[in-house]
Order: sequence, then structure tokens, then C-alpha cells
Amino acid sequence: MRALLASLYRVCGWLAGLSMIAMLGCILLSILGRQLDFYIRGIDSYAGYFMAAASFLALANTFVHGDHIRVTLILNRLGEKKRRILEVWCVLLAIAISGALAFFSAKMVWWSFAFHDISSANDATPLWLPQLGMAVGTTVLVLAYIEELVLVLRGERPRTDLSEIAHTE
Repeated sequence: MRALLASLYRVCGWLAGLSMIAMLGCILLSILGRQLDFYIRGIDSYAGYFMAAASFLALANTFVHGDHIRVTLILNRLGEKKRRILEVWCVLLAIAISGALAFFSAKMVWWSFAFHDISSANDATPLWLPQLGMAVGTTVLVLAYIEELVLVLRGERPRTDLSEIAHTE
């Protein structure tokens, strides 16, 4: 199961990277269009869509690699038992918050699809398409937090524990 989840995080990371490349392509096309006097409808909107997709799709992959910002000032001063209790509480809170975000993101995608909502910009893109990156990214982040909770409850050291790195910097 952990290998499957790791593959899912990796795929989302790759999709985030491809979204960043697509965003760069849109920006370069926009710049080139200004220089050569041509215009591609909605190119600025698509750059924004790709930027949002890159941001949300990268969340789980960066979390499991310990690249999210983590304030350990209090955690490092606690004993092992209290630290574990606080770790569980923090991960449960993260699951609740990201779970709500994932739920409402998926609901937004569904309503945009059901009502055939389109972009108000001149690209007229069905909005459920760019919103899908946010819904998928937040849902995969919830899975990453649940996996982290299982690790902490089993007594394993959290993957996001950067106390060793902090001591070497």
C-alpha cells in the first residue's frame, strides 16, 4: 500500500512539474505574441490555470519529502510521550482542514461540471477542468496526512521530522 501511495505522490509531483512547464510555455507564447504582434485567446488565463494546478498537485509530494515548513520549537522541547500526543493532534487537525478543502474542492468541480460553468475570460474554458487540479491535489494531500497519522500511531518517526537537519544547519 505504501508503494502505491508513493507512486501516487510521485505522479502528482510529475504532473505539477509538467504544469509548471506548461505555465512557462504560456508565458513565453504571450511574450512572443507581443513581440510578433499576434494574440492567442486566453493564454494568460491558461498560465493561471497551470500555476494553480502546479501548486495543488505538488502538495502531497512536498509533504512526504519533508519540504513543508514545520515549526518544531515546541516539539523539540517536549518529552517523547507528549511529543507523540502533539504529533497525533497536529496530524488530525491537518486531516480535518485538508479534508474540508478537498471536499469543497471536489464539490466545486462537480457543480461547475453540472452547471456547465465557463470562464468569464475570453477563453471560455469549462471551469471544472482547471479546478480538477485543486481537487485532486488536496485529495492526495489528505491521503498523505492519513498515511502520516498511521506512521505516528505505530510509533514510527514522522517523515516530516526535520530535527536532525535543523541541528546541522
